[in-house]
Amino acid sequence: VQLVESGGGLVQTGGSLRLSCVLSGDTFSDDAVAWFRQPPGKGREWVAAINWQGDSQYYKDSVKGRFSCSRDNAQNTVYLQMNRLKPEDTAVYYCYLSGFWGQGTQVTVSS
Repeated sequence: VQLVESGGGLVQTGGSLRLSCVLSGDTFSDDAVAWFRQPPGKGREWVAAINWQGDSQYYKDSVKGRFSCSRDNAQNTVYLQMNRLKPEDTAVYYCYLSGFWGQGTQVTVSS
């Protein structure tokens, strides 16, 4: 299984970014995909998850109402739409599936 994230960058407070995670290899049709992040100097934390069907999503309290997960199984891609970004959202963002991690994409929110 390979996961490749993209879409990170530098954005001002209140801005938006959409992260993508392309899945390849022996993906597991019943497994959810999760997003994690690692802020500077801190440990990795769970942010959001979406089931395979795409009809159930779960979010860390601090991102509820601002972040949204979606997926396009035909394209083997999972998305994390991030709106109203805050400086505390600054982190490396990773997608995760069944024990496999992507390489991460940097998100920096300037104040």
